[in-house]
Amino acid sequence: MAYAAKDFAFLLGMPGFSDTLLKNHFTLYQGYVNNTNKVMELLAGMVKEGKEGTPEFAELKRRLGWEFNGMRLHELYFANLGGGGDMARAPNLMKKKTEQFGSVETCAKDFKATATMRGIGWVILYQDVESGLLFNQWINEHDGGHPAGCNPLLVLDVFEHAFITDYGLKRADYLEAFFKNVKWDVVEKRLR
Repeated sequence: MAYAAKDFAFLLGMPGFSDTLLKNHFTLYQGYVNNTNKVMELLAGMVKEGKEGTPEFAELKRRLGWEFNGMRLHELYFANLGGGGDMARAPNLMKKKTEQFGSVETCAKDFKATATMRGIGWVILYQDVESGLLFNQWINEHDGGHPAGCNPLLVLDVFEHAFITDYGLKRADYLEAFFKNVKWDVVEKRLR
């Protein structure tokens, strides 16, 4: 079974994100989907040929994490965009943030501080499935740094391709546009 790219064209025309930026980003995402399928196909072929003990197999297995997470993180990111940034659409999450951080604003301040750290990668508001606790995590690369047993709730791409076309190096302005477009009801549905 092959993965198919999801259609996020409904995001075109979203305030704060040019269509050029979004279309380029969709093309990058399509590449992750294509490469996930290619790597999975190559791995299956190597197993059939008895080549699973080779360095090539091992490297492709490692590569699969990069391609698959690149695909899935972009899907989560795009899916939590396209809303009006109305936090009232996530009452359970907002209650949880207030209980844990003291206020929704404090949680957002921590998320934004994480997102403006030097570097490229992802910022994810995770929920620890076992304890229910929320925390904002920096992820350098798609395939490393994800805390085990945690559920991604709010996903932000902070690789340059996500903002530099529209905002240059002004990542804070990109964050502002991001938060104005969060689809909080989608984020709420991810809460366990």
